[in-house]
Parts: sequence; structure tokens; C-alpha cells
Amino acid sequence: MPIWDRLRTSTQTMQGQLTAKKNELKSGAFRDASMAMCALVAAADGTIDPAERQRVASLIATNEVLTNFPSDDLHRRFDGYLAKLQQDFALGKVSVLQEVGKVKKKPTEARAVIQIGIVIGGADGNFDKTEQAVVREACFAVGISPDEFDL
Repeated sequence: MPIWDRLRTSTQTMQGQLTAKKNELKSGAFRDASMAMCALVAAADGTIDPAERQRVASLIATNEVLTNFPSDDLHRRFDGYLAKLQQDFALGKVSVLQEVGKVKKKPTEARAVIQIGIVIGGADGNFDKTEQAVVREACFAVGISPDEFDL
């Protein structure tokens, strides 16, 4: 099976797993960590391309699991994390990863945040090395082995 077909199947499977746990994913920490993860993936290469920003914002608005939260609140948080990353990528990344790490003590939420990163990263059919690297770092922030997600 070609890599892009495997990626599409994997992201669809993960989205299905997320949707099945939707009712467990309602905390503020999950909301914040998810938006931090989305910002990390959008800015993975150190730059924030307007087209990618818009694509991720659209995915946030249409992701069924994230409908637990008001869309305008999610976008405000996403934009805030992106602003931190734009201001100083290295320092912003540390701060945003700390936000992701706040779900570390809740394994269901921690896995869901990582899965959201993979779903967002793979949505364009190309989960590139820089996106994989930030999701791998997020795995460490939440105390989950990246191997669990083939990272």
C-alpha cells in the first residue's frame, strides 16, 4: 500500500477513535492542549504560512471532537499559541509544549491530543518530517512513547 494511502487510513482510524471518546474529552486542559498541538503542527517548520494557518483553522472548526467547545474560543486560543510561536519560535515552542503537557496525568486526553496532532498533520496527505518531529516532542511532553504512534 502506498505511503499516502496508509497515512489516510491511519488518520481516518485515529479520527474514529477520537470521535468514540468525544464525551470524555470536554476539559479545559484538553481544549487548550489540543489548540497548542494544532499551533505546533501549523508552525512545525518554524514559519506560519497563511494557507496552512487557514487549513488548520478550518480543520479545527470541522473536527467533530472539538465541537465540544465554542469555535470562536478555539480559534482565539489557536491564534494565541501561533502568536507565541511567531514572536520567538524556540521560546514559544517551549511554552506551547508546556501547555500540551498539562494533560499528562489524563492518559485518554494525552493520547487524544497526540492523535489530533497526527490527524491535523496528515490532513493534507503529507505528514512531513517537521510535523512528525513536533508531534514526537509532544509525546514526550505528555509522557507517551512516540513508538505507540509509529513516530
